Amino acid sequence: MVSEAVEYKLLIADDHPLFRGALREGISGLMDRAEIAEAGTFDEAVAILDRSADIDLVLLDLAMPGARGFSGLMYLRTQYPSVPVVVVSANDDPATIRRCMEFGASGFIPKTLGVEDMRAAISRILGGGLWTPPDVDLSAGSDAETAALMARMATLTPQQVRVLMMLSEGLLNKQIAYQLGVSEATVKAHVSAILQKLGVESRTQAVIAAAKIETGQWSQGAGIEG
Repeated sequence: MVSEAVEYKLLIADDHPLFRGALREGISGLMDRAEIAEAGTFDEAVAILDRSADIDLVLLDLAMPGARGFSGLMYLRTQYPSVPVVVVSANDDPATIRRCMEFGASGFIPKTLGVEDMRAAISRILGGGLWTPPDVDLSAGSDAETAALMARMATLTPQQVRVLMMLSEGLLNKQIAYQLGVSEATVKAHVSAILQKLGVESRTQAVIAAAKIETGQWSQGAGIEG
C-alpha cells in the first residue's frame, strides 16, 4: 500500500505525451507527495535512471523510440535490478503479459484500465506486490523451445541487450559503436558473446531468435551484416 509518509519517485517512460499526462494525473491522485519524471524515448529513461538511482517505480511502455518488444524491459531489469518496473501497454495479449512477468516485471497494466483500478495496481506494486489483470492465467507457460530461448536471453548483460536491440534495428557495427561510445572491436566482442549465449551462428539468426519471443513486435531491420 502507498504510505502517506513517503515521497515516492516515479518515472513514466512512454512516447505519447497525452498518455504520460493522463498517467501522471492518475498517479498524482493516488499519493500526496510524488516526484514524477517523464521520458519520451528509451535513452531518456536510461539517462534519468543513471542520474536518480533511488527511483521507486518505472512505468514502461513496451514500444517506444529506442526499445521494442521486451528489449527495454530486459535492459532495465538487468541494469537496474533494484528498481521495480511495471509495463503499461496497449498490447494486453495474455502471452505478452506472461512474458513480461517472466522477464522480471513487477506488474502489467493495460492502457485501457480504468483510473481507480490503475491506482490500485500501482499501490500494490509500490507495497512490494505484483499486479496483472485478474483474468490472465499466468500459469500457462511458454513452449519448451521458447522457454529455453528466454532462459538464454536472460544471461545477456545489459550492454549485450542494447547491442541486440540495435542489431534488431539493422544497425551496422560502426553505427552501434558510435551510439554506445565504444570501439568497433568492443561491439564485435559483444556480438560474438551474444551469438555464443543464444546458441546461434550469425547476427541474422540472433535477430530472428529475438523476434521469436517478441510476438512480432521487433522488426528484423534491413542491412544486417552476416
